[in-house]
Amino acid sequence: MGHHMTASNKTERMQQVAEAVLNLTDSPLYAYRTENNYQAVIGEGSLDARIMFIGEAPGEKEAEAGRPFVGAAGRVLNELLEAIGVAREDVYITNIVKDRPPNNRDPRADELALYAPFLVEQIDIIRPRVIATLGRFSMDFILELLGSPAHGGKISELHGQALKGRAPYGEVIIVPLYHPAAAFYRQELREQMERDFETIREYVE
Repeated sequence: MGHHMTASNKTERMQQVAEAVLNLTDSPLYAYRTENNYQAVIGEGSLDARIMFIGEAPGEKEAEAGRPFVGAAGRVLNELLEAIGVAREDVYITNIVKDRPPNNRDPRADELALYAPFLVEQIDIIRPRVIATLGRFSMDFILELLGSPAHGGKISELHGQALKGRAPYGEVIIVPLYHPAAAFYRQELREQMERDFETIREYVE
């Protein structure tokens, strides 16, 4: 694939990702999805986004809607985006794991490994300049995936920093953020996230 991907080409590749996830009967979360009439959550937003937000896994509201970050955490994310003047439809939002784990438990290592190739493909389709990770799981995963020297660091120390990583298409800035769900319950984290989003703002303009 050359660097000059057409819009239809990107759309087609993303549809292939969606179909593969929908038919992922090997997933330990597939039966849970089916039993509860949940949907897989592929992601949404611009396929030409300069900024990609990556969380860990969808929650109940997300699995019901088939859309990422539509519950309480989504409202926080929307407000933070609005505060830096970025339209939600101009970024791309997804999770590593595309199905809801039971009781919103943390994704297991085998689940992360199973869904990871879809995320890798999504990153290659969109080719963001900035990847903002939401929460510790996503931060650990992306810092390792993109070979950041900061990998293994704590979110309490790395949040809001612009870290360098390498994707197959070139350098990527990784900005670790706290998970918006945490900010929903803790005002001081909410204020911290507002400051951390300023790091993202610098790369938008």
